[in-house]
Amino acid sequence: MDRLFLDANILFSAAYNEGADCASLWTLPDVELLSSGYALEEARRNLAEQRDPEPRLARLAALVPRVRLVGEPDLAALPAGVTLREKDVPILTAAIAAGATHLITLDRRDFGPYMKKSIAGVMVLHPRSYIAYR
Repeated sequence: MDRLFLDANILFSAAYNEGADCASLWTLPDVELLSSGYALEEARRNLAEQRDPEPRLARLAALVPRVRLVGEPDLAALPAGVTLREKDVPILTAAIAAGATHLITLDRRDFGPYMKKSIAGVMVLHPRSYIAYR
């Protein structure tokens, strides 16, 4: 069973637009969806800043029960050779600490160099790539 760690932008996108491609992750069989309180809070904060946020926040609340929130890791350093902006470090380290098989993200700016690569056992993929990979 794949264990998918969802970046904040996946949570945001699935809640922002219920027809978003990444929303189909919630319908996949034989996957465990993971995320962190850090990612969830970032998604909530960004949704709250949008116009007419209430329906989107309600969609996020409906999606969260299917996602297992993992604790924040105590990892102080990224694996050798990995460089990320400070805001992305808790995402990757939580995915690693949780034993995720995949980190699913829309963030090509920061995670782009690591797309379709494994970092400490976690394959970084765009949601479309993961769905095609299955």
